[in-house]
Amino acid sequence: MALTLYNDLTRTKEPFVPLHPGKVGFYACGPTVYDYFHIGNARPFIVFDVLRRYLEHCGYDVTFVQNFTDIDDKMITRARELGISVPELAKRFIEAYREDAAALGIRPATVHPLATEHVAEIIRLIEDILEKGHGYVMDGDVYFDVQSFPAYGKLLRQDLDELLSGARVEIDPRKKHPLDFALWKAQKPEEPAWDSPWGPGRPGWHIECSAMAIKYLGETADIHSGGSDLVFPHHENEIAQAEAATGKPFVRFWIHNGYLLIDQEKMSKSLGNFLTAREARKRFHPLAIRLFMLSAHYRSPISFSEDALVQATAGVERLRNCWRDLMENVTAGERGTNPDETLRETVRVAEEQFRKELDDDFNTAGALGVVFSVVKAVNTHLKERTAADVEGLAEAERFFRLVESIMGVLGIDDMERPSEDDAAIDALVAERRAARKRKDFSRADAIRAELETKGIILEDTSEGTRWKRKL
Repeated sequence: MALTLYNDLTRTKEPFVPLHPGKVGFYACGPTVYDYFHIGNARPFIVFDVLRRYLEHCGYDVTFVQNFTDIDDKMITRARELGISVPELAKRFIEAYREDAAALGIRPATVHPLATEHVAEIIRLIEDILEKGHGYVMDGDVYFDVQSFPAYGKLLRQDLDELLSGARVEIDPRKKHPLDFALWKAQKPEEPAWDSPWGPGRPGWHIECSAMAIKYLGETADIHSGGSDLVFPHHENEIAQAEAATGKPFVRFWIHNGYLLIDQEKMSKSLGNFLTAREARKRFHPLAIRLFMLSAHYRSPISFSEDALVQATAGVERLRNCWRDLMENVTAGERGTNPDETLRETVRVAEEQFRKELDDDFNTAGALGVVFSVVKAVNTHLKERTAADVEGLAEAERFFRLVESIMGVLGIDDMERPSEDDAAIDALVAERRAARKRKDFSRADAIRAELETKGIILEDTSEGTRWKRKL
């Protein structure tokens, strides 16, 4: 089965075939770097990072572009509040983004372009729009003329009247139509500005993405992603200005993730349920946040709650514990083999189904369901059989490595890297074993309690005491 994606432009699932064989141009809307990004932004960052991984796993050479909006009204206002320059503000929160993204397993883009570093490209694109009669200049401002572009509204599938009735539009009597949007904004007192043919000013918000996507991916990109809140006006405006300038389709596949809710309500500072990704990862393990974000289909809404993250944390612990048990038994070759055709068939079917779920509009929820079916099969095998099927477990190991390479969920690399205090923990476990042997149970209990304060859980089995870290 080949990869299919739901294309918001056509409202259908379509086989994904890139414009250029073997290469994928992928643009993802990035953050406006005036603050720490919130947990709602973390969803598209994580989900589309995994889609990028899967495309690469499928053999594509992916150019993944994610911008930083480093100049707009929010940037200017926040810089003034903090008493610093806009570039200083941008530098601070770009660094914060990189730190939080890395903690959540989000890989850096191929290119992270900044709007302020592409003013020349933005100006050239605006000039093309004006030259082709799709824009106009008013007192140093440049607007896009939506009435000049008959296809305006094609992403949302609404005409101008329908779009206007549902939009919150700032009234400006100078505009030809209320939905006309700024391509270039004339400088206001004490605002950053760049020289342009229309006087000093700065780019409008929408134009930066069109200009940078065209620069790095060509006039037609394969995929453009973002949250559902960006469909209108941002992505609608990107299409209009890019296609008005080039006369070519701007993007072939538009994909959007559903909203993230906080306890069933849309996140909002006014409701007091606003949560940054930085705050979230202090409260919950980053792997649990990542697993949670992938536990629903990307187009569906998902509700972020304490209970949901507790469940996700338990899920990560199940994965990691299964991996630990698996590796112990795979490496214990002296236990011999005891063929378990049920385990082997489960793994074989799971690998096929795992790929099928991801190929069907990138269904990470279904794919994770398959992963946990293998976890259950491995745990059952180890619990019920006295001798491990080393070859069957090796197949399960290979499956989990496949999952980790695509989804970045298992954290296998992290688990395989010994911690500096592993030796100290092993020493305490050995001391507790000796205390139990000499029936000094008070000392044994004290050691267990000490380890629990360090987040270490002990398991006494017929084969000895094992330990694991709690997330």
